[in-house]
Amino acid sequence: MKRLSHVDVQGRARMVDVAAKPITRREAIAVGTVHLTPAVLQMIVTGQIPKRDVLAVARVAGILAAKKTPELIPLCHPLPITSVNIDFTPNKRQSTISIAATVKVEGKTGVEMEALTAVSVAALTIYDMCKAVDKGMVISDVCLMKKTGGKSGTYMRTVR
Repeated sequence: MKRLSHVDVQGRARMVDVAAKPITRREAIAVGTVHLTPAVLQMIVTGQIPKRDVLAVARVAGILAAKKTPELIPLCHPLPITSVNIDFTPNKRQSTISIAATVKVEGKTGVEMEALTAVSVAALTIYDMCKAVDKGMVISDVCLMKKTGGKSGTYMRTVR
């Protein structure tokens, strides 16, 4: 049975020692969805939300969140992130905005938490900027889709 890497033999939280690990190229892709009313989605797409360009602000918030992840998640290592890309896909038929964050690093540990944090904060920013018009928005399905690099190799999410 596998052990949890962030817990020592006494069961205490710890930051994993990555000193002996080699520096490798690593990438993580996370996704999530914001469900909103058709009217609010239309307002976002056409720039009619009073706070203006919702997706531009959410993109910057997601990028900043990826960079600040070790300040938010206690046992994450600070990483020299080389790239953060946030994409939004509005879907009028489903009245959703899909968010995808791709984070890259050359380091000793992966960037899964950075990608997940980027998606989460981008989604929260959409909510924050639109809550005056729709407090019923739902953020869902935030998950890791893919990660590459490191000792464990490539992970690809399968539909569950």
